[in-house]
Amino acid sequence: MTIRDVRIFGDPVLTTPAEKVTEFDESLAILVQDMLHTMDAHDGVGLAANQVGVTRRVFVYDCSHVEGGQRGHIINPVWTPVGEQTQTGKEGCLSIPDVSVPATRYNTVQLSGRDLNGNPVSLLASGLMARCIQHETDHLDGVLFLKRLDPETRKSAMREIRNSTWFNS
Repeated sequence: MTIRDVRIFGDPVLTTPAEKVTEFDESLAILVQDMLHTMDAHDGVGLAANQVGVTRRVFVYDCSHVEGGQRGHIINPVWTPVGEQTQTGKEGCLSIPDVSVPATRYNTVQLSGRDLNGNPVSLLASGLMARCIQHETDHLDGVLFLKRLDPETRKSAMREIRNSTWFNS
């Protein structure tokens, strides 16, 4: 397993939509293992493939520390909201270090996709797990969570980014 470099805000790969996975082979298994290892090394709860420079529709997650949370991966994810209830809570991103701001997401989602062998998987998720699914799928669509913020919160987050040492180095 390899810890891969996490791409940082400003890298064009983060706004590039990922391509659907059609080959369920050893390179995909290695990518998933590397992504889990990278996410763990950075204490993340999720990581999308384009965050490590790979434009394939894959993300990994680890919400096992909260009730109802799980650890794993999903390939070619598609989610739909279950109901209209939303949650607002702190959201951050490994690709935007040290920025954590309130974001609103659906509280419960139905996720479908594939596992490493190409078998269909389905998952009903709420709370942090639902937030993670929405956040990581956004990454695969080339969308950063900053786009999901209300205008005032987005301005504040952008100010934080502009004043950060990682952005100015």
